[in-house]
Amino acid sequence: MIGFRHNQRMISSLLKKFQKPTIPQVTPYVPENQRIYSVGDIHGRADLLELLHEKIQTDAKTFSGKKTIVYLGDYIDRGEQSRQVIETLLANPLEDFEAIHLQGNHEKAMLDFIEYPGAAAAWLTFGGRETLNSYGIPLAYIPSMGAVADLARQLEDKLPDEHRAFMRNCLDSWQCGSYFFVHAGIRPGVALNKQSIEDKLWIREEFLSSTTNHGTIVVHGHSTNLQPELLPNRIGIDTAAFNTGVLTCLVLEGKEQRLLQTGVA
Repeated sequence: MIGFRHNQRMISSLLKKFQKPTIPQVTPYVPENQRIYSVGDIHGRADLLELLHEKIQTDAKTFSGKKTIVYLGDYIDRGEQSRQVIETLLANPLEDFEAIHLQGNHEKAMLDFIEYPGAAAAWLTFGGRETLNSYGIPLAYIPSMGAVADLARQLEDKLPDEHRAFMRNCLDSWQCGSYFFVHAGIRPGVALNKQSIEDKLWIREEFLSSTTNHGTIVVHGHSTNLQPELLPNRIGIDTAAFNTGVLTCLVLEGKEQRLLQTGVA
């Protein structure tokens, strides 16, 4: 009996030794008297953006504190109204809101295409064709490499200076309270101030599969999901609006987290 109890204690001790410690989670927090609305990937759906703006304005009517709207990038491509999305953001900002615009990988890809058409021609295969069409450059198929440089020149001519400046001047991330807003995500284990632009715009699996406490709650788009993902260490709100008709906005106030969406009552 003594030997049995001794073995039990040894097994229990070994289990404790190799058991992963519980990772403390970050407490949701937005500064007092402030409310944040964060909008997921729009992807050329100006119609949905206008509907979501209406919902946000209605929701914010009774709030008298500081209101901030954070757009997570990917305003262009895939949908047919890329130009209209940029025009809406520039010409019709929400009244009484501080607006934060983050850059998405699709904006970066478009700017790269203009400067380095040969090297960045892949942009045409993941949404660039629809964006060219919205700027009055008809393209019904993916062109040969010989035609790519000419397309880039046409886009540079057609793209309004203020649209190009807007996409260039978007931030790569923004932080408030316990939240860190970024287009794609961050690399786990790397300090926030050491994150690369490449990861902020493009990272997927290493970030999505991580259960690490990042020291902040990361709010992101980029990786589509039919339902928003509200997890302890990250919140993903890219609901593939260009295809589903559901554009998502995360509303943050105090410790509260809630959603506004198009196509959803």
